[in-house]
Amino acid sequence: MMNLFLQAAAGGGVMSLLPFIMILGVMYLFFFRPQMKKQKEETKFRSEVKKGSRIVTTSGIHGKILEVADNYIILESENSRLKLEKSGISKELSAQYSTAEK
Repeated sequence: MMNLFLQAAAGGGVMSLLPFIMILGVMYLFFFRPQMKKQKEETKFRSEVKKGSRIVTTSGIHGKILEVADNYIILESENSRLKLEKSGISKELSAQYSTAEK
């Protein structure tokens, strides 16, 4: 009788972990994976910025890139020049500026 009880408890332990494992799988698919994909895209974008591009920084400063180095850029904004880390770049606005100028 005791042996039967131990076998039932061991089988129930694995089954009780199944919902927890499924929750972790769903969290990975809907939260972690898209975040990692977005981070890879941002890293790729920051490594491919080039001179002359119009960008916005994470702090909201709009400007045009004058120089690109390994870890930083020189940004011109309203007659001033700023030296910024590449990690401070948020998005590119070159396409918006080119359509507005036409």
